[in-house]
Amino acid sequence: MSTRRAFIVRAAASAVAVPLGASACTAGTGAGGAGTSGKGAQALVFGKTDGGTMFVRNYNMFGPATQKSPNSELIYEPLARIDYSDGAKVKPWLAKSLEFDESGTTLTVKLRDDVKFSDGKPMTADDVVFSLGIPLKDSSFNTGGTTYERVAKKDATTVTLHWKQPAFSELGQLASIQVPMVPKHIWAGKDLKSWTNPDPVGTGPFTLERFAAQQVTLRARDDYWGGKFALKELKVVPTSGDAVQAQLLRGDVDWALIAWNGAEKEYEAKDPKRHLYQKYATGGTYALFFNTDKAPFDNVHLRRALAMTIPRKDIVTMLQRPGTEAGPTGLVDEVFGDVILPEYRHKVQPVDAAGAQKELALSGFKVQGGKLVKDGKSYAPKLSFNQDYGWDPYANSMIRSWQKHLGITVKPVGAPGANLYEQQQAGDFDLTINFTLGGGVGGIYSGLSGRAYRPLGEKAATNYGRWKDQATDAALGKLLGSNEPAVTKSAGEELQKIVAQQVPYSPIYNSYWFIAINASRWEGWPTPEHFSHVPFPGLGPDTTLTLMNLKQAGK
Repeated sequence: MSTRRAFIVRAAASAVAVPLGASACTAGTGAGGAGTSGKGAQALVFGKTDGGTMFVRNYNMFGPATQKSPNSELIYEPLARIDYSDGAKVKPWLAKSLEFDESGTTLTVKLRDDVKFSDGKPMTADDVVFSLGIPLKDSSFNTGGTTYERVAKKDATTVTLHWKQPAFSELGQLASIQVPMVPKHIWAGKDLKSWTNPDPVGTGPFTLERFAAQQVTLRARDDYWGGKFALKELKVVPTSGDAVQAQLLRGDVDWALIAWNGAEKEYEAKDPKRHLYQKYATGGTYALFFNTDKAPFDNVHLRRALAMTIPRKDIVTMLQRPGTEAGPTGLVDEVFGDVILPEYRHKVQPVDAAGAQKELALSGFKVQGGKLVKDGKSYAPKLSFNQDYGWDPYANSMIRSWQKHLGITVKPVGAPGANLYEQQQAGDFDLTINFTLGGGVGGIYSGLSGRAYRPLGEKAATNYGRWKDQATDAALGKLLGSNEPAVTKSAGEELQKIVAQQVPYSPIYNSYWFIAINASRWEGWPTPEHFSHVPFPGLGPDTTLTLMNLKQAGK
């Protein structure tokens, strides 16, 4: 193995391939039908099941307001992408290459020289420095959890980023759509806490053509740096998980995110060539997060007791995700199977009532009248969850299990997604449900870093559970700060043990993108058996690659 410690990622043809050869009303597609607009332009209709019933015109990706416009990742782009077909590795996108120095504290970013914003002006190092500098100006703008502390222009197509400590495994933050490259000539001088950027200009493949509360129409650019599209328009319409099933069957919607139990018989079997139902692993999980910055959730034995009585099998059945129960590490076997410790590989966590009772006894808490009591203080826990996803039954299933097996009464506290996100950032919760996601093992676990810790009441970008632990920080330091496989392997295994044994959060079910496609009008979709990009409309570059490779059916 080379002794050179510089970590280099260079753009290859296979990575970028340039030229790139809610109870909601049902989708209204207008007089032109699902596949066309009023102008007769060829369109694809995406049924958005996770955005509520009304869209808000806010394309300020950095602003603190949590209500955002849908699919802005097709207008704005990041410097890199995460390739889930290749072990969740970070690869260049707007960047031509990403190269760390020997110490891992300085990253040199070589930019593509053929990228233009949709107003025709070229993207330069000045735009990149400006964009990467926004999270540094105000922590409320750091929604992507960036950790670099300085960014500088080297020349017209080169930028350097600087970290306090080695950051070899922290490239994933540059692949986040929450760290987009924006035009300095438009954004400079704007009050980013109030400006909604209603007429967005980005480097992405689409521009905003029309915006209405219940339909957004994006137009494919003819001058996109990556190449041209066969489709001309992408229509985004709000819908719900129940409504979109009928819309897909009728052909009113071409593409949707939906966990559909029974899709094999109810959808695929009706037209096997055109009705596609696909599942792709994200590498992460949906998990129960404990607010470890306050009692009683700073007690590891109590966390274990609650984790051991989560009815995971019942939950995945309820959510129409059978077979996706999570193991204890928060790493999904399909993506990280070769690095997961043998004792955790392919392991599902069943309800262990007897073990949970032992942990509860070790915690020192007594349960009286459903409350946790210790040292003269009593606690009545609350579980915060996302009402937009219809998670009430999911939350209640956990609550019933805790009542049955531990005697603890937990109050459900549902909130709209935007409000819940604000609560999680501020640490305004006891127990909550969120997901873990990122580039590689380091990306999955980086939210446990002490560097990402913020006191209760202050906005945390990633460490919602306020986890502070020296062993975790030491392991993360090795994982993120080394380019030696033996070191990173050992550190990753240590973090697996910490998550499984110390339970800063408890994985509930493995996170997958469940995708339904009606390929009657558009063909060329990737499949889980053969893919280099995921057809998930929230992944930015992957969405672009998906749409770029589509062609009209039959042509």
